[in-house]
Amino acid sequence: MKIYLSILAATAFAAAPALAEGDAAAGEKAFSQCQTCHVVVNDAGETLAGRNAKTGPNLFGVIGRQAGSLEGFKGYGDSLVEAGAAGLVWNEEQFVAYVQDPTAYLKEVTGDSKARGKMTYKVRKAEDAANLYAFLSTFSAAPAEGAAAEGEAPAATN
Repeated sequence: MKIYLSILAATAFAAAPALAEGDAAAGEKAFSQCQTCHVVVNDAGETLAGRNAKTGPNLFGVIGRQAGSLEGFKGYGDSLVEAGAAGLVWNEEQFVAYVQDPTAYLKEVTGDSKARGKMTYKVRKAEDAANLYAFLSTFSAAPAEGAAAEGEAPAATN
């Protein structure tokens, strides 16, 4: 499993596109499902997308950010925080896989069969997930260079 995840992480970096492959306009429409729990509020306090939801974290700047690390948000699950501490940063491949099945994704990247995601909604289609990524990318600075910013999945720890 560790070898598989290491290979997966290495190929993810090599094949990572420079720009999001999805359609941001379609992602904005798809975000209507996300706004039940999430909002996009910039540093000035302006709501850019969604409603004043507080169940999930603010998604402003999520792309290129370490998983489970938004300062002040207390609702992250332990598995997501652990994955972030191990180096998980949201790039397109990681984001798309996560939003389609958060618990299965966390089990895979942590190597922990007991890992659980607190996000219960699953985006059914990879295309919709890629569109959401493209939409949220419009609210994020480009990731810095370096291993953490590349968004490689952390190696399994178990």
